[in-house]
Amino acid sequence: MKSLFNQTDASEILGRVEYLPQTARRLWGKMEVAQMLAHCSAVLQMANGEKILSRTLLGWIFGRMAKKEYFNEKPFAENVPSDKHLKITDNRDFVTEKQRLITYIKKFQAAGENGTTKHPHPFFGELTPATWGTGMYKHLDHHLRQFGA
Repeated sequence: MKSLFNQTDASEILGRVEYLPQTARRLWGKMEVAQMLAHCSAVLQMANGEKILSRTLLGWIFGRMAKKEYFNEKPFAENVPSDKHLKITDNRDFVTEKQRLITYIKKFQAAGENGTTKHPHPFFGELTPATWGTGMYKHLDHHLRQFGA
C-alpha cells in the first residue's frame, strides 16, 4: 500500500503537486484549486500534530467501522465530506498555497513515523503512524485526482 513515508510515493505526489497548474478546474466538489491546496496543508498539519481537532460525534459513532474502508487500496470516493475545521472557503493565493503544501509534504515525509501526532483523528480515532502515512498519501491522491493531476 502506498504511503507518504515511502520516498518513491512521496516523490510521485510531489511531482503531481508541482505539475498542477493554477488554471486546474475541479472535476467534483466545491473547492477551487488554491483552496484544495490549503485544505491538504491543513490535513498534514493535523497529521503532524500542529493542528489538533476534537473527535466528532459521527466519528465516535461510525469512525471505527469506516477505518477499514479508508485505509485499504481503493482510492477515496468523490465528494467525501470533510471536518468543518478543515474546510477552506475563503480565497487563497495559488502560488503561496502550492509552495506551502510542498513544504508540508516534505516535512511530513522527512519526519517519518515518529513525526506523526499522538492525538486521535477527529473521525477515525486512534491511528498508527503507518496508517497516518497511508491516509495522507490517499488524501493527497484524492485531491490531486479531483483536479486532474
